[in-house]
Amino acid sequence: MKTNDKYSQLQGILENHKQVVVAYSGGVDSTFLLKAAIETLGPDKVLACIGVSASLARSQYEQAMDNARAMGAQVQEVTIEELDDQAYAVNKSDRCFHCKSHLYTVLKKIANQTGFGVVICGSNFDDKDDYRPGNQAAIKLNVGSPLMEAQLTKAEIRHLSRNLKLPTANIPASPCLASRMAYGLEITAERLAQVEKSEDLLRSLGFVEFRVRHHNTLARIEVTEKDIPKLLEYKGRITEFVKALGFTYVTMDLQGFRSGSLNETLSTQEKQVFQSP
Repeated sequence: MKTNDKYSQLQGILENHKQVVVAYSGGVDSTFLLKAAIETLGPDKVLACIGVSASLARSQYEQAMDNARAMGAQVQEVTIEELDDQAYAVNKSDRCFHCKSHLYTVLKKIANQTGFGVVICGSNFDDKDDYRPGNQAAIKLNVGSPLMEAQLTKAEIRHLSRNLKLPTANIPASPCLASRMAYGLEITAERLAQVEKSEDLLRSLGFVEFRVRHHNTLARIEVTEKDIPKLLEYKGRITEFVKALGFTYVTMDLQGFRSGSLNETLSTQEKQVFQSP
């Protein structure tokens, strides 16, 4: 099926819902979904809800709000206290399931209270083949995934986002700060702040695609292969800054940037528990 045909199919799915609450993070997928919903249903039939917590970087929050305002979206901030849930904070392989369960439970209440009725999220067709515990939370709580239903892949979403002149069309993936925590390391507001400040520094130095992985006393930095020389150029400044945040060691990953590298530590059995159907 051609990409434009898939977009028409997406619009048909959204029309069937009539009005929706969009789980909005400001990333590529949720921004595209929000724009498509507004284009299809009209801004008065769409409510974007952004979950605000210690795991949402301030820079991402500000960009998400700017983008939502630019497209004329109604936005409601939702405070999520996932750190209060020990099942989330202990940071096992099912962390994302607990996080999304908290978010979607709150959004379902908002949808019912406001009369919007339906909650939808930005999971795309590629997510079916990835380790995504959050997808199981969506299934459990009956949250719709129109992009997945329309079989839209990440590449197609980026293509359509460019057609719609969305500023997120070419930005790197931007998962929450908790995704930088090594499994088994307790998630705390302090550790999330360490990652956020470290990544803010790298961003200020001109790095675009990167991660700072938190391994308790060690910060493991991933950048693209082409940016490794640049990272070495700034190694003194980066090391001094990151150590001042409380890390004992600062290291560069020689394999370079790769999305979801912490999942490499999970066994096949651990992944299968939350593998998308």
